[in-house]
Amino acid sequence: MNERSQGGEQNLTGVWHGLYSYADGVWVSFVATLIQSGSSLTGSTHEPSILGGGKTATATLAGSRQASAVAFVKTYDGAGPVYQNPVHYDGALNGDATEIEGRWTIRPILSGKFLMIRSAGKAEAVVRKEAQQA
Repeated sequence: MNERSQGGEQNLTGVWHGLYSYADGVWVSFVATLIQSGSSLTGSTHEPSILGGGKTATATLAGSRQASAVAFVKTYDGAGPVYQNPVHYDGALNGDATEIEGRWTIRPILSGKFLMIRSAGKAEAVVRKEAQQA
């Protein structure tokens, strides 16, 4: 069972595992930590750097959630010119608030698809906490 926001919606706060794709079919995995407060979303991501060398690219997230619509901007943390443009994500939340699917864009240069899946560990921790409080 997931936490609920004031409007009765499931809160998106938690760890999400994701993939995003480029037009050439290349997929990149990432991990996002989302924090929902009201309709606002903040958070961070980390993913393998496209520059290679086993490095990790990190970014901050800022956006919003309106019912099942989720939108945020990912801004990379000073990783050089290849990461200088913010990435806009627009997606839709599934019915049980466990997946967000949509498109990302770096206007007007690139775009692709993304999918984020909520980590089961967060949901299990909430259930344990609720059981302990009962």
